[in-house]
Amino acid sequence: MQGNTACAEGALAAGCRFFGGYPITPSTEVAEHMAAKLPKTGGVFIQMEDEIAGIAAVIGASWTGMRAMTATSGPGFSLMMENIGFAVMTETPCVLVNIQRGGPSTGQPTMSAQGDMFQCRFGSHGDYSIIALSPSSVQEMYELTIKSFDLADRFRVPVFLMADEIIGHMRERIEIPPSVPRVERKPLARGVLPFHPDEDLVPGFPQFGMGYGVHVTGLTHDERGYPCTTSPSLHEELVKRLVAKIESARHEIADYRVTNPDAEVVFITYGSPARSVEQVIHDNPSDRVGHLRFRVVWPFPEKTLWEFPNARVFLVPEQNLGQMAREIERHTSVPVISLPKLGGALHTPEELKRAMEAWR
Repeated sequence: MQGNTACAEGALAAGCRFFGGYPITPSTEVAEHMAAKLPKTGGVFIQMEDEIAGIAAVIGASWTGMRAMTATSGPGFSLMMENIGFAVMTETPCVLVNIQRGGPSTGQPTMSAQGDMFQCRFGSHGDYSIIALSPSSVQEMYELTIKSFDLADRFRVPVFLMADEIIGHMRERIEIPPSVPRVERKPLARGVLPFHPDEDLVPGFPQFGMGYGVHVTGLTHDERGYPCTTSPSLHEELVKRLVAKIESARHEIADYRVTNPDAEVVFITYGSPARSVEQVIHDNPSDRVGHLRFRVVWPFPEKTLWEFPNARVFLVPEQNLGQMAREIERHTSVPVISLPKLGGALHTPEELKRAMEAWR
């Protein structure tokens, strides 16, 4: 199965019943598959006039109780940023798939990149926190799409599946289970204000059409949902909660894989570069090369770096100019060596082995 198709199949298995979006290379196959399959499941597919309208429709569908998603790539992702901030402020669960391509601007529509990792974390204005996952195989395109919906509903937050063109267009054999478990949205208890948080800082969800009186606004609001834009203390309390509900659960959300934790030379990857590192380890089993592979990138799971107590260096191959390497540097005293690569080609095992040998 192709990676983009596996993403769509994962969404359907997760119970997604609404897709709103606009075709853009290299993500279009996600929309095409959803357009073909959603009507057969009682769902709705809408091709909107642009990506701005696509994410707006997804937010609206989510408030009706639907599991809703969109898929895009770089330029479309940029257009979605304002409404992503709206989804954060209104605590709207939804899934945004970004099959990354080379940028800036229209850049390389058919080539792979990982240049949107900081954009997904910081692209909209203001202070907030989100969740982002990064698959490195077609199997993970399926599995992590499902997980994205569960995390979105658990934390009432937009969740990003940050794949890249290589994984989106790769074809591999995958296993599809007969059914998948599902994390349901927490309902709003009767008599509780619609934005009053529980102990986990996440409010119950007052679904439209179920008898709740709810005001939903991107303005700073109180626990009733009513705008209150001139109170410094209320704004600070709200924004800190929106951040803390994610950051305080960062180790619950963390998802990663560790290879050779006693190694001194350790690669850190997410997405398609992980495949080159795995080939290096396969070809050189006696070298005891370490590998930390993130499946969840944001919130950044800094404690995972402690899994390698003997590490002398962290090598970070990325299809950008070192975006995640900068984040890793913030959380360790171990030297962090960025191995950037642009243009769409994947790091070769030979290139990675040369970088590794420099630290032998």
